[in-house]
Amino acid sequence: MPLSNYAAPVLLATWNVNSLKARMPRVEEWLESTQPDVVCMQETKMADDAFPASVFTDLGYASAHHGEGRWNGVAILSRVGLEDPAAGFEDADPPDPDARLVSATCAGVRVSSVYVPNGRALDDDHYQYKLAWLDRLSRQLDANHSPTDKVVVAGDFNIAPDDRDVYSTSAFNESTHVSVPEREALARMQKWGLSDVFRDRYPDDELYSYWDYRSGMFHTHRGMRIDLILATEPVASTCQFALVDRNARKGTKPSDHAPVLADFLVGT
Repeated sequence: MPLSNYAAPVLLATWNVNSLKARMPRVEEWLESTQPDVVCMQETKMADDAFPASVFTDLGYASAHHGEGRWNGVAILSRVGLEDPAAGFEDADPPDPDARLVSATCAGVRVSSVYVPNGRALDDDHYQYKLAWLDRLSRQLDANHSPTDKVVVAGDFNIAPDDRDVYSTSAFNESTHVSVPEREALARMQKWGLSDVFRDRYPDDELYSYWDYRSGMFHTHRGMRIDLILATEPVASTCQFALVDRNARKGTKPSDHAPVLADFLVGT
């Protein structure tokens, strides 16, 4: 279906699956029951030649995947068209050594699935890599798009935007995910023109998307909201609803992240 002719509500999801190989039966079941139109996936932990594109085709989804094997890996699934896929950053700088970004045009929207570096610790080189990675993403947005374009950047940002997004500020004192430079980097993207569509709908609620596997963390509501759907105004203004699918975090061998979903009216 030509993207320019597509006009309908589009249900978009982002989900860090924490190993697609380990989670594939749950992913298939979730796709069939939830019927999202576009899915941004992170931590597939697969090489491109191992990615089960044919399985997703049978479920009605075109796909784009950027993977490296044991670590990282990002994908986009779409049943509303998938055009102009791009793996990694679309600039003239050396390629990112990690598979953390893939983009494609779905239903007239430029969608990026991102897996922002964790950072590990504030004194770790990986933290500086995280800040540089976020800066590079911001520069790519500014170079390739306008805030008046239809753009969605969704994924595991490994940043809790503010103190509402962690179960305890003292538990994360002097650690990654909540540091001022990380939050400022995210805020710069929002100032450029990206809205946090989930937070827009739940301004005061303590709702999370990630819970550590340690015993009791999920059931005692000790989590973080680090999985975000950011959208420019032409997309964000059409958002019908947003939610965290906590049910997908339950049961046997779940990911430590739950899918985050938002419904948009896009197209022409």
